[in-house]
Amino acid sequence: MPTHALPGGPGPLTAGLDEVARLLDGGGVAVLSGAGLSTESGIPDYRGVTGSLRRRTPMTYQEFVADEEGRRRYWARSHVGWRTIAEARPNAGHRAVEQLRRAGRVSAVITQNVDGLHRAAGTLDAVELHGGLDRVVCLGCGRTSPREELDRRLHAMNGAFREPDAATNADGDAELPAELVGAFRIAPCEACGSVLKPDVVFFGETVPRPRVQRCFDLVDAARALLVLGSSLTVMSGLRFVHHAARAGKPVAIVNQGTTRGDGYAVATVALPLGEALTTLADRLGTP
Repeated sequence: MPTHALPGGPGPLTAGLDEVARLLDGGGVAVLSGAGLSTESGIPDYRGVTGSLRRRTPMTYQEFVADEEGRRRYWARSHVGWRTIAEARPNAGHRAVEQLRRAGRVSAVITQNVDGLHRAAGTLDAVELHGGLDRVVCLGCGRTSPREELDRRLHAMNGAFREPDAATNADGDAELPAELVGAFRIAPCEACGSVLKPDVVFFGETVPRPRVQRCFDLVDAARALLVLGSSLTVMSGLRFVHHAARAGKPVAIVNQGTTRGDGYAVATVALPLGEALTTLADRLGTP
């Protein structure tokens, strides 16, 4: 695929955006969004220039389940980082996706993000492939509860445990010194006393099969697939690009940087997501 020039006049980037507009104008486009869509809301991505995976390896499911100290480290860091996620607000990109959905251009939204910002923008039926940080699940009894409820409990147990200058990653995990982590007290399930886990899919964990099938069904029902802000580095998202391409459905990608799906795309655009999506929504006359 050709690389796209920077904005500023006719060129491959403008042609790419025109192609995305043509796809959307026909309606029935499924969206697959990634962390790049939320960076303009102040949430860092995983694999961009400042991505968290360049600095550290995230918590794995296996470590979380097997190691109490691993859980202590996770919850201490997540307790601090949660405020960044909880206080984030939808940006122009999330709002434009919802505009396009209401106008019938977008038929479905699948997101790899766990920040809940599509829901906050009004896309209540967005499929959260990797779950949501605003929910907590008990690994013993299966009870789910709001994250804010757990946040209040952790605050009561740990006082004013805060590290205001801590850098927060895309999964709400803050960078903390070991001495702070070691003193942190973790909370068990109030119903059965077992282990609590954020209702998200950790690295090394499998996305529930019914949720994956739901996403495949949405791609099958769509006329085209539009990828927004994802490098498609992991198969969790790339499989939907493969699925669409095998079915002969056009794929378009808006992302700042190359992706593993570029070879399948009829158009790639390297604009910031808010700018590109607002331009598309305005051009297509959405409310």
